[in-house]
Amino acid sequence: MLIKGKPLLTGIMTAMSVSLLSLSIAHATANPEDAEAAYKGAASTVDPASVKTIRTAGAPDLTDSEFEMAKEIYFQRCAGCHGVLRKGATGKPLTPDITQERGQAYLEALITYGSPAGMPNWGTSDELTPEEITLMANYIQHTPPTPPEWGMPEMKDSWKVLVKPEDRPKKQMNDLNLANIFSVTLRDDGKIALIDGDSKEIIKTIETGYAVHISRMSASGRYLLVIGRDARIDMIDLWMKEPARVAEIKVGIEARSVESSKFKGYEDKYAIAGSYWPPQYTIMDGETLEPLQIVSTRGMTVDTQEYHPEPRVAAIIASHEHPEFIVNVKETGRILLVNYEDIDNLTTTSIGAALYLHDGGWDSTHRYFMTAANNSDKVAVIDSKERTLAALVDVGKIPHPGRGANFVHPEFGPVWATSHLGDETISLIGTDPVNYPDNAWKVVSTLKGQGGGSLFVKTHPKSTHLYLDTTFNPDAKISQTAAVFDIRNLDQGYKVLPIAEWADIEGGVKRVLQPEYNQAGDEVWFSVWSQQDEISAIVVVDDKTLELKKVIKDKRLITPTGKFNVYNTQYDVY
Repeated sequence: MLIKGKPLLTGIMTAMSVSLLSLSIAHATANPEDAEAAYKGAASTVDPASVKTIRTAGAPDLTDSEFEMAKEIYFQRCAGCHGVLRKGATGKPLTPDITQERGQAYLEALITYGSPAGMPNWGTSDELTPEEITLMANYIQHTPPTPPEWGMPEMKDSWKVLVKPEDRPKKQMNDLNLANIFSVTLRDDGKIALIDGDSKEIIKTIETGYAVHISRMSASGRYLLVIGRDARIDMIDLWMKEPARVAEIKVGIEARSVESSKFKGYEDKYAIAGSYWPPQYTIMDGETLEPLQIVSTRGMTVDTQEYHPEPRVAAIIASHEHPEFIVNVKETGRILLVNYEDIDNLTTTSIGAALYLHDGGWDSTHRYFMTAANNSDKVAVIDSKERTLAALVDVGKIPHPGRGANFVHPEFGPVWATSHLGDETISLIGTDPVNYPDNAWKVVSTLKGQGGGSLFVKTHPKSTHLYLDTTFNPDAKISQTAAVFDIRNLDQGYKVLPIAEWADIEGGVKRVLQPEYNQAGDEVWFSVWSQQDEISAIVVVDDKTLELKKVIKDKRLITPTGKFNVYNTQYDVY
C-alpha cells in the first residue's frame, strides 16, 4: 500500500523530538511500565469495519483503504490503552486538538521510540514498519470514529439457551471432584480447558469467546461462567455427565468481567457482566443468561467532574452483606453498589474512589472490597456492609493484585497484599479495624520482589507461603521464574522458583503467570505461557517443599493463562 508522503523520521527532527527520542531510548528496555502497556494494550475486539470513517480539517489526507488499514492497526494495538474513542485510559488521550498541535514529526517519534511513561516502542521493536508509523501518525490527527452501540435487540439476537433449565440434571451426573477442577484459559485458542486437579488430566476443552479473561463460579458451584474479550459469555453446567455449555450471550463488543449473585436467598439467581464497549453493565437471569437490565456507565469523573464518554467496566464482585453487585468503573473512578433486590427498579450507591479502577478482591472477612486504582497508585477499600469508602491507600507503582492475598502477619495481624506492574514492591495493608485499629487501611509493610511486571500475588489459608509472578518483566530470568516468601519469616526475603526451567520445554518466551492453589491449599499451579505456535505447559509446585510436583503438557494446552480452581473461586478463597 502506498502511504502518502515520506516518513518524516528520515528527515531532520525538531529539538523537542530529539529530546524525546533520547529519553525514550534510554528507557526502551528497562522501563517496567512498558510491560504494563503490553498487557493493557492487548487487541481490542471492536470490528474496524463497523466503525464509520470521519475526516477532519487540518489532518493529513488519507484514502479510504488507508483509513481502513489504520483503523485495524489502532483497534489491534492501541485501543486497549488509549480507549476506543481515544479520550485516554491507561494511555494518554489522542484527540485531534492534541495530536495536530504536536505535529507529524513528534507523533512519528513517539510511536517509533515509545516513552518513559509506558508507550511501547512500536518502531524500534519492529512491531510496525516506518510506513505504518507514518500512517498511524496521520490517522490519529483525525476525529476518532465511534463503534456501534450494543443494546437489548443485539443481546437478544445473540442469546442462546442450548439446554433449558428443566432439561438439565437435578443432581451431579458425573464422578468428578468438582471442587478441585481448574478452569484454564487457552487465551489465543478461543477455549478453556477443564483440568482435574486430582489426576492432573484434561477433562475436556470447551469452545468459548475470544481470549477468555476470567472464569467465575455460581454460588452453588454448579455453573461456570466464562467471558471472552469479545464480550461473549458461556455458561457451563458442571453437573452434566460431561460438562457442557448450556447458555451463551454476547453483552457488547468488548468486555472483561462476569459474576454471579451470592447473597443468601439469591444464590444463582442473577449474573452480571461489565463491558468495555459499549461502556455498560448487564444483569441477566442466573440460569439462562436472559438479559434483564442494561445500565450505561457514562458519566462524570470523580476528580474534575468532567464527562467521560467511555468509562469501561473493570472488576465486578458479588456482595455477601447485601443483595448487591460491586462494580468498578475504570475511567470515572467510581465504584457502584448495584442492588438487585428489585430487578425492575434497581437502586445504586455510587462511591467516588480514584481513577482507573481495575481488579481486586475481598479481605479475609469478605466485608471489605480491596480494589486497585492502578494508574492512581492507590487501593480503594469499600465497606460493603456500610456501603461506604473506608479508605484510599497509597501503594506502589501500578498495583495489579488480581484478587490479592490475605494472611496473618506475625506483627501486624490480618493483611491483604498487592504486587505491582510498575515496581518490585509488594504492599501489605492492614485489614482488621477491630483488633488492630492502628494498622487498619495502612501499608504496614513493603516487601521487595524480583522486579516490576507482576500481575498476580497469591496465598491460601492453609499455606505459609506468599507467591507472586513477574510475567511482564523485561528480563527473561525474572519473567520465567516466580518468587515465594515464607509468611512466618518475611524478613528473610524471597526464594526464586525456576518454573519455566522445570517445564522443560524448548523455545518460546515461557512467561510464568498466575499462581493458583488447589482446593486443599497444598499445591500451587503456574502457567508457562508461550505463543500460539509454541509449546506451553502448567507447572504444579508442592507448597510444603517448594519442589516440582508435576508438569502438565498436552497439545491442547495452547497459550494457557488464567487458572481458576472451582472451590477457591466459588468461596472467594485467596
